[in-house]
Amino acid sequence: MEAAQVSSYREVMDIRQAAEYLGISGDTLYRYASEGFIPAFKLGNRWRFKRSHLEHWMDQQSGVAPAAPVAVAPRQKKPVARAR
Repeated sequence: MEAAQVSSYREVMDIRQAAEYLGISGDTLYRYASEGFIPAFKLGNRWRFKRSHLEHWMDQQSGVAPAAPVAVAPRQKKPVARAR
C-alpha cells in the first residue's frame, strides 16, 4: 500500500473502509467486531473503527512492541561566577 493511500484513511472509519485498510472482507470484519476480537465501537447501529486503535491492535497481534519513549535527563547548568 502506498503512503499516499494510507494517509487518505480517516481516523474513524466505517466497516467498508476499515476492511479495505486491513485487507480483509467486510463480513469477516463484522464478525470480528461482533465477537469483540478487534477494537470497534457502535455509533448508532453501525460499527466504527479508529485507525490508531487498529494500528495498536495490529502491533499487539504481531508481537511488535511499541517503541518506548526515550527518557532524556535535563542538562545540568554550569554554576555562574559571582559578580565582583
